[in-house]
Parts: sequence; C-alpha cells; structure tokens
Amino acid sequence: MNNIPENIRILIERGVAIHAPETVHIDPAIHPERIAAGVQIYPGCRIRGEQTSIGPGCSLGEEEPVTLVNCQLGEQVSLKGGFFSGAVFFDQVTIGAGAHVRPACILEEQVTAGHAVGLKQTILMPFVTLGSLINLCDCLVAGGTDRRNHSEVGSSYVHFNFTPHQDKATASLIGDVPRGVMLDQPPIFLGGQGGLVGPRFVEFGTVIAAGTICRRDITEPGLLVFGDTGRHFHERPYVCGLYGDISHLVSANLRYIGNIHALSAWHRHVRSRFARDPFASSCVEGSLAALNAILAERLARLGELAEKMKRSLELGQRHQEHDSLAEPFATQQEFAQRWPVLKTVLANPPLDDTTLGLRDEFLRLISLFPDDSDYIAAIRSLPRDVKAKGTSWLESVVDSCTRLW
Repeated sequence: MNNIPENIRILIERGVAIHAPETVHIDPAIHPERIAAGVQIYPGCRIRGEQTSIGPGCSLGEEEPVTLVNCQLGEQVSLKGGFFSGAVFFDQVTIGAGAHVRPACILEEQVTAGHAVGLKQTILMPFVTLGSLINLCDCLVAGGTDRRNHSEVGSSYVHFNFTPHQDKATASLIGDVPRGVMLDQPPIFLGGQGGLVGPRFVEFGTVIAAGTICRRDITEPGLLVFGDTGRHFHERPYVCGLYGDISHLVSANLRYIGNIHALSAWHRHVRSRFARDPFASSCVEGSLAALNAILAERLARLGELAEKMKRSLELGQRHQEHDSLAEPFATQQEFAQRWPVLKTVLANPPLDDTTLGLRDEFLRLISLFPDDSDYIAAIRSLPRDVKAKGTSWLESVVDSCTRLW
C-alpha cells in the first residue's frame, strides 16, 4: 500500500474495491465521494475527469481494461472493457468488451450491448439491446416495455451517417421520444448484418429483416421490411455536391431536433423528479448536457448543409439540361436563405400556451408520486389517459420545430 497514490488509498478506505491498485490510474481531480462504496474497479482501468460519477454496484473492466472519461453512471452499471468518454449510463446498463463510446451518448435503464460496439451522440432508451460488432452513431432508438419485450439492433449493424456529398445531416429516429418515453410501445427489430441509411424514421413495431439495407422511412407500424440487398445493381449519372430535392432531408433533421428538445424537456421536468441520490442527479445533469451537445451538433451539421447549397446550385446550372429540377433547386435556395433565422429558432423554439398547459397538467399528475419512487415503475404505472397527456405535450414540443419547414 505504500506505493499506492493517496487518492486511490482514500477510495479503498471508503469501500471501493480496486483490484491490483498499482495498475489503476484515477485522476486526482475526481472527488472521492463521486465514486460509491462497493464499486468494482478491475486491473488496468483509467478513470479521468472531474465530471465523472460512478454509482453503487457498478463494475469497470471485468473483461478488459476500461478508460472512463467524464462519464456519469447510475446504479449497477457494468462496463466490461473499452473506451467511454462524455457518456451517461443510467441504472443497470451493461456493455461488453471492446466498446468505443464517444461523447454525448445517453444509455437509459437496462440497455445492454455485446462486444465491439461503437456509439457517438447515440440515445438508447430503456431496455434497448444491441448485439456485437455494431456502429450506431447519430441516432435515437426507442420501443419496448421491459427486458423481455425490447427493441433490438442485431450484430454487425451500421447506421450510415456520412454521405458522398460529405455531409452528416443524417441523424435517424428509430421510434420517437413522445411515445417512447411512456414505455408502452411495440419494440423495433433491426436485423443483423444490415444497415439504415440516415436520415430515416422507423415506426414502432417495425421488423427489418437481417441483411437488409433500409433506405426509406417506415411510417406504418407492424411491417416486415426486407430486400435483396446486393443482388441487383443500378447505375446513373452522379455529381458529388449536386443535391436534388432536399425537402425530406430538412424535414427529417427538424423532426430529430424537435425530438431532442422533447427529450430534454422530459429529463428536466420529469426524470429529475426521480433522482433519488447524488449519483442519479449526476446522470440527469449529464443527460441534459449531452442533449445540449447533440442539439449543437445537429444545428452545426444543418448549417454545413446550408453552406453547400451555393455549390449545389452552381452545379445544377452547369449540369441541368431541362426544367425538371427547377423546383428542387428553388427549395435549396430557400433553405440557404432561411437558414440564419431557422438556426436561431431551432436553438430555442418558442412554446405556445397549449404546449405549456399540457406540460403543467402532466407534471401536476406526475407530482402525485412520492419523491423516492422508482422511475421505470412510476412511468409504467401511469394510466393511459395520463400518458396521452404527456405524449401530447412532447409532440407539441416536436411540432414547434417541424412546423418551421
């Protein structure tokens, strides 16, 4: 014990189980009280950042070393190996070895993932399950009612979030926030060895068969989606930087931004009520910071898209042989011109009296729960009419963005 740094010695005395402490690095900037007694830290782990908070029953590095930087963990979170930075893990999240979880990720209760999963600005709502060897960045996944009835993303799945035009205005909604937070929607299944080409929307209850690359929105519930990806090839002229009709691209981004505002409102006004201890409070604070970062990223990516419209219009004049593209180019020009105002409004959309009234009524009903209530149990126990009020409130928040285009 003589060669062990003082901050590690203090943690051990507080009841943190640090296996092979001479191999573990813990940033002196971390306050000891932000790591709960009983936490298991296995050999080779590195924990950094004064914003780091690790709740009771957590386990780090059981399968291989973990690097944890400015993350917030609730209770009984198991990060078995890999790199985790600027992410939030609510209670009972489990992630396998080889993970690469980058900033502004939010993994809610009982999310699980296999090995070698890559996430960035990814939101996984309660019970979502990921297989292994997955790249799932810039998207939100909801759906399911419990651990037995959950949304699933199969192994070797990819969310394609970068285009040949070199833009990333591609965030996808797999489910949505206003209904997903109520924990009563049918699960979504994205079959393994497949992919989703953003920006897309996938309705609750959808099953996309294994091996399918989905390139369209799925707006009707209860569909099995499949295709013969890779069997047939098609060719057509393509000019990098020349966009066509961007109406869907813009509207999909505004819908995503609206859902981020809705989830932020939910965490601020609802989730915060169920934060029973400092570790849970840190998770709520971390999730709000992550949602602000996601909003900033989405606005930046849309801004880049707006800047690309000038080049697209120039290319359109050069390559256009008839008037069939006149309307798409007019849409591009309109978006570029309106973007400065859109950006300002999207950053903080005004809420009308109807939205505020729905919010206040739902919060009044939520306030009837004791302060120490379990979040999942409380939301699942809400009567259907109360859930409908909450969904209407959050849909109004989304509408404050989507009606702009």
